[in-house]
Amino acid sequence: MLVDNGIYTTLLEKKAKGRKQMAVLVDPDKVIPQQLDHLLELAQGADIDYIFIGGSLLVKDQIKECIYRIRERTSIPAVLFPGSPLQIYSEADAILLLSLISGRNPELLIGQHVVAAPYLKKSGLEVISTGYLLIDGGKPTTASYMSNTLPIPGDKAEIAMCTAMAGEMLGLKLIYLDGGSGAFQPVPEPVIRSVREATSLPLIVGGGIRSAKLAHRAVQAGADLIVVGNILEKEPSLLGEMSAAIKSSKVIDS
Repeated sequence: MLVDNGIYTTLLEKKAKGRKQMAVLVDPDKVIPQQLDHLLELAQGADIDYIFIGGSLLVKDQIKECIYRIRERTSIPAVLFPGSPLQIYSEADAILLLSLISGRNPELLIGQHVVAAPYLKKSGLEVISTGYLLIDGGKPTTASYMSNTLPIPGDKAEIAMCTAMAGEMLGLKLIYLDGGSGAFQPVPEPVIRSVREATSLPLIVGGGIRSAKLAHRAVQAGADLIVVGNILEKEPSLLGEMSAAIKSSKVIDS
């Protein structure tokens, strides 16, 4: 039996109150223990809501170690952001069960989920079904290459909107708009705004958000949760500034 939806309930409650949230994305292949410890210390002091863990392609088996370090050094929930069915670890608090609804690769729409389902059920993890949309961030990303799918063009907000609407109608619990790791540009504001206006689900936005200003603009466009990863590997000191910009934003009526 799966655990109660504590994290998802929190997402819904904060969305209803207009309280914007922030997650730090940790790629276990890219961080060394000392860097991770420093980032976690900053995250604990910056009112970060979640630590997302995972990547499209993991060569090193360090996810468990990352989770243990998060547990030891923070009170922040650890959420798996898996790139494959192999990335299931019961030590985490929850897992985003990603369905790549922007692509047409059946393995990432349902195939890998069938393989993962019995393991997820045994894991005790809170499983949060997530409609995952790759948005063109101006360069090929590991996610688009590994998924063998084309991202939605950044100037085609109507495609993203209709795709997100379909995801909500299919019963998914979250919508995640992602420019991909290392994207040149973040998800365009018109795309965020169109999806926000057309759906009622909590909306996550990540990829290419390299400054407090960009984070602020994303929540003003309608994002409920901002995910930041790559830039913090290079400039962890930005964490507090970005968190403050996200959480000080006013509620947007949609």
